[in-house]
Amino acid sequence: MQRKVLLRRPMKRVNYAIIAIIAFALVLGLWTFASQSGAVNSTFLPSPTEVVSKFFASINDGSLGENTAISIYRITMGFLLATVLGVPLGILCSCFRTMSALCAPLCQFIRYMPVPAFVPLLMVWMGIGEFSKIMIVFIGTFFQMVLMIIDDANSVSDDLLAAGYTLGASNTVTIFKVLIPAMAPKMMQTLRMMIGWAWTYLVVAELVAANTGLGYSILKAQRFLKTDAIFMGILVIGLLGLITDCLFNILIKKLFPWEEGGKNG
Repeated sequence: MQRKVLLRRPMKRVNYAIIAIIAFALVLGLWTFASQSGAVNSTFLPSPTEVVSKFFASINDGSLGENTAISIYRITMGFLLATVLGVPLGILCSCFRTMSALCAPLCQFIRYMPVPAFVPLLMVWMGIGEFSKIMIVFIGTFFQMVLMIIDDANSVSDDLLAAGYTLGASNTVTIFKVLIPAMAPKMMQTLRMMIGWAWTYLVVAELVAANTGLGYSILKAQRFLKTDAIFMGILVIGLLGLITDCLFNILIKKLFPWEEGGKNG
């Protein structure tokens, strides 16, 4: 009799880690083979050793540290601004239908607008300073964040809110003592997802007349067809995004150990 594979079957962390390492090793092996065998011209696909060499060269000349620091600053400020404004707005939209009617359809509309299209407008409105770059990250995450926070808040049972009212809680007390603690685990998962989106908008943000940053270094390398520098920049952004995701995952597990989400990631 054929053994049935159960959906969402638990897996030991060691086995999960081994499979993940194998997946990365396979991709690295295919990349090495494609570049070293001549199947792909090295101009278009540098070898992993060339990318690693470029990485250490950029560390030695200080350019990587400088570009990474300014990119982290832009991502952090844009994400924090979106969080500070988006989380309270999303909660209010969930609690009050008037606020929802005022904001939710507008966010639904704007979130489909292409973020790169805002670049020339922001340059005209705000100049080419740091704030315009931060605003690109903000625009890329804020409107989607509001809608996802609304969903997180709406997932809290009405019975739970009714229990708060039964005990004599006001609207304010119910929001802060019942709603927010109940939605907090899902809200943190939403923020974890949004920080990932913020990293994807980094290159777009650094289209705004930048002369520093990881996105700028990728665009600069593109002009001179330096694919080793392009690959290095992409991989560094991916690594930083992965680190932020892991930090969020650790924070979520520490704050909400009773939650099952993300056992294997």
